[in-house]
Amino acid sequence: MCPPSDLAIAEAQDADDRAYKHLSEHSLDTPILKAAYAHAAELLHPAILNHSIRVYLYAYALAKHESSKYFTDVHQRDLLFTACLFHDIGTTQSYDGPQRFEIEGADAAVKLLSGFGVGGTEAHDVWTAIACHTSPQIAERIGELSRLVRVAVITDFGRRGDDYEVLQSLTEKLEARYERVGIEKVLGDAVVEQAKRKPEKAPKVSWPRAMYEAWLVEPEWDGVNKAF
Repeated sequence: MCPPSDLAIAEAQDADDRAYKHLSEHSLDTPILKAAYAHAAELLHPAILNHSIRVYLYAYALAKHESSKYFTDVHQRDLLFTACLFHDIGTTQSYDGPQRFEIEGADAAVKLLSGFGVGGTEAHDVWTAIACHTSPQIAERIGELSRLVRVAVITDFGRRGDDYEVLQSLTEKLEARYERVGIEKVLGDAVVEQAKRKPEKAPKVSWPRAMYEAWLVEPEWDGVNKAF
């Protein structure tokens, strides 16, 4: 593959700048937002970054609809933003540790927040939201932040869940601004590639395991993972 041209790099940077400006309008230009966005944008595949941004904007809209503290309080909004932008960061090479990708991402978020003095219950809530986001019925009930993230994630994948009707009207606009660019295949492949190298990252009765087993059954399949 040829390296990106200077023009392509400049266009990508311009796109990042526009995305950041749009997100700043929603979450305010806070130190945590800037750090979380910069770190995620540096590491995530563009498809996963766009997905993470859409997840945040869905979660933000739901929090606004409910007059949640994750909308009304700027600091809490930073925690929502971090949970959404980091929920898949465990799929990156930088965070390809021994634990399943959800745990690696949760640990990464807590580490970033600790640099801003965020700890205790708030850090734990962010950790839980990321660690449980692939756990249906648990994420929706274990905490408010976890529920917001989980509902936003499944909404972005077109699955009906709580408050789907509240959020589906945003889909066309969000996907025009932050294109899907094959997110289902990109994310599924990233999870499976980690499991192929480190099977312990796909423990039994987990979403990564279901994806890994689907690949084991049909490794020649080149489409979206059939367990996605």
